Amino acid sequence: MATPRPRLPSSFSPATTAWFEESFEAPTPAQAAAWESIAQGQDTLVVAPTGSGKTLAAFLSAIDRLAGSPTPSSAATSVLYISPLKALGVDVERNLTSPLVGTARTAERLGLPRRRLSVGVRTGDTPPAERRRLATHPPDILITTPESLFLMLTSQARETLRGVDTVILDEVHAVAGTKRGVHLALSLARLDAMLPAPAQRIGLSATVEPVEEVAAFLTGSARGRDAVVVRPPSTKRWDMRITLPVPDLQAIEPPADAVDDEDVSGTIWPHVERAVLEEVLAHRSTIVFTNSRSQAERLTGKLNRLHARRVTTEAAAGPDGEAEELVEVEDIARAHHGSMSKEVRAGIEDQLKSGTLRCVVATSSLELGIDMGAVDLVLQVAAPMSVSSLLQRVGRAGHDVGAVSEGSLHPLHAVDVLRFAVAVQEAVAGRIEPLTVPRNALDVLAQHTVSAAAMEDLQVDAWYDLVRSAHPYRALPRSAFDQTVDLLAGRYPSTDFSELRPRLVHDREAGTLTARPGAQRLAVTSGGTIPDRGLYPVHLVAAEGDTQPRRVGELDEEMVYESRRGDVITLGTSSWRIEEITASRVTVSPAFGLTGRIPFWHGDGDGRPASLGRAISAAQSELAALPRPEADERLTGLGLDDNARTVLLDLLDEQQQVTSAVPGPDQLVVERFLDELGDWRVVLHCAAGQRITGPWALAVGARVEERYGLDGQVMAGDDGIVLRIPHGEQPPGADLFLFTPEEIEEEVRRLVGSSALFAARFRECAARALLLPRRDPNQRAPLWQQRQRAAHLLEVARPHPDFPIMLEAARECLQDVYDLPALVELMGQVRRRRLQVREVETPAPSPFARSLLFGYMAQFLYDTDAPLAERRTAALALDQSLLAELLGTVSLRELLDAEVIAEVEQRLQGLTEERALRGPEQIADALRRLGPLTPAQLAERAVDGLDLDAARAELEQSRRAITVRIAGAEHLAAIEDAGLLRDALGTALPPGIPEVHLAAVDRAVPQLLSRWARGRGPFLADAPVQAFGLAPGVARAALEQLTAERVLSQGEFTPGREGEEWVEVEVLRRIRRASLAASRREIAPVAGPVYARFLGQWQHLVGRRTGGRRERGTWTGKDGLLSVVDQLAGVSLPLSAWESQVLPARLPEMTPALLDAAFASGELVWTGHGRLGADDGWIRLHLADALPLGLDADALEAAADALPDGTLASRILALLRTTPGALRHGEILTALADDGEAARPQDLHEALWDLAFTGLVTNDSFEALRSYGRGPAKAPSARTPTRSRSLGRRGAARLSAAMMRQGASSPSELVTGPVGAGRWSAVRVEPVDPAARAAALATLLLDRHGVVTRGAMDVEDIPGGFAAVYRVLSALEENGSCRRGYFVDSLGASQFAPAEAVDLLRDRDREAEAGRDADGPDDGAAGPSAEAVALALAATDPANPYGAALPWPALPITPPEGTTARPARRAGALVLLRDGHVQAYVDKGGKHLLWWADEEATPEAAAQLVRAIAEDSRIPQLRIERIDGHGIDTEPVAAITAALAEAGCYRSPRSLRLRAGDR
Repeated sequence: MATPRPRLPSSFSPATTAWFEESFEAPTPAQAAAWESIAQGQDTLVVAPTGSGKTLAAFLSAIDRLAGSPTPSSAATSVLYISPLKALGVDVERNLTSPLVGTARTAERLGLPRRRLSVGVRTGDTPPAERRRLATHPPDILITTPESLFLMLTSQARETLRGVDTVILDEVHAVAGTKRGVHLALSLARLDAMLPAPAQRIGLSATVEPVEEVAAFLTGSARGRDAVVVRPPSTKRWDMRITLPVPDLQAIEPPADAVDDEDVSGTIWPHVERAVLEEVLAHRSTIVFTNSRSQAERLTGKLNRLHARRVTTEAAAGPDGEAEELVEVEDIARAHHGSMSKEVRAGIEDQLKSGTLRCVVATSSLELGIDMGAVDLVLQVAAPMSVSSLLQRVGRAGHDVGAVSEGSLHPLHAVDVLRFAVAVQEAVAGRIEPLTVPRNALDVLAQHTVSAAAMEDLQVDAWYDLVRSAHPYRALPRSAFDQTVDLLAGRYPSTDFSELRPRLVHDREAGTLTARPGAQRLAVTSGGTIPDRGLYPVHLVAAEGDTQPRRVGELDEEMVYESRRGDVITLGTSSWRIEEITASRVTVSPAFGLTGRIPFWHGDGDGRPASLGRAISAAQSELAALPRPEADERLTGLGLDDNARTVLLDLLDEQQQVTSAVPGPDQLVVERFLDELGDWRVVLHCAAGQRITGPWALAVGARVEERYGLDGQVMAGDDGIVLRIPHGEQPPGADLFLFTPEEIEEEVRRLVGSSALFAARFRECAARALLLPRRDPNQRAPLWQQRQRAAHLLEVARPHPDFPIMLEAARECLQDVYDLPALVELMGQVRRRRLQVREVETPAPSPFARSLLFGYMAQFLYDTDAPLAERRTAALALDQSLLAELLGTVSLRELLDAEVIAEVEQRLQGLTEERALRGPEQIADALRRLGPLTPAQLAERAVDGLDLDAARAELEQSRRAITVRIAGAEHLAAIEDAGLLRDALGTALPPGIPEVHLAAVDRAVPQLLSRWARGRGPFLADAPVQAFGLAPGVARAALEQLTAERVLSQGEFTPGREGEEWVEVEVLRRIRRASLAASRREIAPVAGPVYARFLGQWQHLVGRRTGGRRERGTWTGKDGLLSVVDQLAGVSLPLSAWESQVLPARLPEMTPALLDAAFASGELVWTGHGRLGADDGWIRLHLADALPLGLDADALEAAADALPDGTLASRILALLRTTPGALRHGEILTALADDGEAARPQDLHEALWDLAFTGLVTNDSFEALRSYGRGPAKAPSARTPTRSRSLGRRGAARLSAAMMRQGASSPSELVTGPVGAGRWSAVRVEPVDPAARAAALATLLLDRHGVVTRGAMDVEDIPGGFAAVYRVLSALEENGSCRRGYFVDSLGASQFAPAEAVDLLRDRDREAEAGRDADGPDDGAAGPSAEAVALALAATDPANPYGAALPWPALPITPPEGTTARPARRAGALVLLRDGHVQAYVDKGGKHLLWWADEEATPEAAAQLVRAIAEDSRIPQLRIERIDGHGIDTEPVAAITAALAEAGCYRSPRSLRLRAGDR
């Protein structure tokens, strides 16, 4: 018998009936049943598949009723439609046009009266002007979101809702299981309380389970009726197929048409992209779903490039092989996701519906009930997170009533095939994930309480009843409610919370809650439940005439952090160039034709639901147990193609072979294997999902740390747990994962509070509870700032586990994020042996383990609440505690600024104008923050004209403040402090204080003093005694207790004050930061020459004054030599410069004997660091006991390891390393011969110097280096006859001694080079702690350069350069050992200097200014003064900043065209400085001279240069042929030539000449 067709209800008007019958064949079963229930006034939940006409079912009754009713006297909204997505609301508004216009036209045709209905949309994207219009002219039907409804209830716009009689909740399943749903339920309860009668509620959902829970959520618990559930049997038809484009995932070859980056083996993506494109081209309209925004952007770009390439290739070929004119190819696909602007998304939706766009690649942004028109096909790339998500997505195709929904599913790897197969199996069977409504969310309760009280005073008991009428709060305990009210009213468990500003006033006698000023604004600007995950708005650069910048989309905060101005990014398939990054937004401009980086967004997906995990576990076990033909047949029935079936069954077969077991519902598998580093990887295979494996991993991590004493690097995924343990004798086993049910519950509860997850959820809960308000309501607070404030609050709240936000964060972690009851049950099954745990050891990871390891690194790419930048810093950080010990501490009294302390204290005390007391509310805040205040103290803080007596009286009458006597003086105190003052001081309290404020207070005196200390700077021990009348012993004991708890710091802080002081640690941080800032402002940057002059004095160089008089040296003798080497430790300088230029510049009386004595005594050591030609090289001098400072032990070992085995060099090094002491040349030869293979003396000579210039060996004499510097002896010419004569006795003796030293067997074997002197030994450097070496290096750099800058590091051989020591220098600044500032002009912002260097730099600057004033007006190019000191330096000397920290100045005389005349820091070159100004530069060889001295200074500069060569022998000779590129006789340089000749140079036909020692 045929089922009768559903009919329209008789209550519909003729016009509505006629329109419907003309437009549709018949109502769907869902529509008919819904209209029947709605007509009876019942709350109704309609559960039906996509395309069942649910939205029309909800609206048509309301449209018919409203259109047939008379026009009301005052406009008011009657129907409230609430959508979880802004785009869904806009779509519904568009679709309402058809029934509204259609029924109106039909009524006109039938001659029936019908009033015109208006529709409005209010969402977060609605402009302010439109919102004002909606408030003044409310529409009959208002479409909104849960957040916008809350904002309306928190403003005068709520008056437009007093006529609502119908509330429609679309896609109710999308909110019911989240805090958005809890928030919405309270909003609906508040809406009902405003109405004459509760509004009828209609819920719409395509996929929901369990229905009873959602129906209860819809109707609430105090309406006296249950919701009617309309759920007709589903006739929805699905066509889902799973396709894999390659037959073997182990051997993937690139596609035939692959180019560039696609032309690689082993990746399935190019094949998937082409398969997707083929399906898109085969259909008219397609939606492709991905699981993340970045994947959507990447896939869209690939599809467009592939399509364009294909079209271009076809067009280029043309008919008959002729090329056609190429045309621009339009994009075939566009991306659509939540980080794009509303306008862009709407445009894409319109293009898809109109047929002008073939494909949209989307995330969940198009998942819910948006009608996308005639979509033929849905593609899903990578398995979705849930069955309901798969149904929603595939349901976008065939959205019409009765249509087949066609879906093509594309897995990316073998395990993905399994996930798809199970998802399809569950979807077809209708088994979707159960939804759980969060219970008793205290943060949402706090937010709504502030919002409700902001609009009208609340009766506490009535508010409690109203809250419990919402389904999520039906079992809310009164104790939790009262704690939340106390939190909002300022009754905190400790004075540590005094920085929290109460939002409400709780009159306990009257039982009312009253909002404080600013509460409404706070609720409006910080309301809602969607957590701020750190998204920056992206705006287009505003063009001329634009009133506001156009929004392009959003970027993740960390993506923004890693981007720079000028970077090109891709957003919405368009390329954009970043023009500006501010604290709150990113501004971009179009970058057509440029390839941009794909952005990343975090938190794109949730973990797998437990029900899907159980289904996957059962399916993989069953399929593995089935014979292959049966398994193949079963998979064919689920829509898997041949490739997909083969890959999946091969995966299960391989897993079975490798581990002998496939994990299933009755067995778990623990697999262990050694990784590439030789450490153990242990994998627990359990497909239960991350809600179970997440808390399990917490407990496992704690056990690993307890058992092995290390961080096991535990990662939880949907398919199991992976951990890494260093290789040891005992391999880790399955017992790491096994706990008793009681043990696992206790461990997880204990550990969750200290996890990163808890910190993140605490921040989100605190923000929802309005405890972290925005400083500027018009700007979002950066995520780092929110984290900082939340971390401070968490630190304060941690000792109080009953603090409501602590409770809520713990509840959210254990119930909403983790599924602790399910984990406890799983452990119970293990204990009862219903669930077996098998343990296997494999030589390599199994297929399931490989899949898990693929996600292993993701855990460490983004920890839940730590930004990438913070973690990167942490990874590079040195051991901070060791660093602190090494750097030491100094008295802060020397560092802190007295004026800064006074300024900070004024601000803390509220004595500044912006914190002045203007009325009772500000007084209440001050009492809570500072504690009790006397009338005089109040008057000191009040604005002029404030009637303090009236304000005090108001606070006392409203029972918010009391008057008490403390230390003999009258004080006004907050009423919440009554118990604290009584228990700490024994204060007599006035009568009538509510009992709740008289509860006993734990640690009363420390609590009182910690708050008191937070409001002031450093104080002496007797300050609290005088303030509170405490006994000195009691006060001292409390101060010491707070110091031990690190609440206070003890020490010497205030300049000019005697005695020990205390200060609150956060206050001290503020003072230190402000003092640092003040000290940085103290010095204006000095000019480059001032720094050059300073550097010469800082390194104790001895110069000559005008006339040639030499200055007195700071250092003399052997001690002076050791001091010089100490300052230059670790600097590589040319061998040729050390004795002739570098050391004499600091020690004028320097002699070879002085240097030889220091080496002979073992106090100095030299090492080589590369050759410079045949007779020079880079040499470092070291103090013997400071060798680790100038040499890196790891680098030396690396150099030694690089020597090929068996070579003469490696044999010599092995010999010297195993020989205590040192060996002469001949002794080495003998030892090598004894070892089995003799070496020629000449070969030994070469090998020794090769090792020496690699830094691996050294000689105990500097004479060996001098001999090397003289070069190899010239071999006698073959044409020169040698005189034959018999050897005399003395000649023979010398020859014999030389042969014996070198180990030569005949005179012809003698090496005539630098080998005879000294003994050779291996360089031995003890490894030191990296933190210790870094700290010592930073100190050494400050000692060497005075001002350490990035440029100054160019003369250093430190790996990593400036970046390597930057953190240590910052730490030195923190503890006061140095300052950071802009000391030298043009050297960059990061400059560090010790305080004494800054003072000396200032002195040099003042002297330079005084010299300029004396010499006349400063024209900006002043040179050295008349009394200038001249320094002749090696160009490579660290005391010469030019060419390193400072650029060389331009030459005043332009060189001839085509001639290059440029100075450089070259070995053998000499530079002359006077007062830090470059005067002259002599290149190596003395032939080319560069000249900067002006006409007036030229004679003196020439005289000083001549003295440096003739008297000081800085270079062997001058033979100047060119000056600034000009010949010496040419006109531009004639004056310089004459000055040099006058000073003592003599002329030859081609050059100016001078020899060292000519005077």
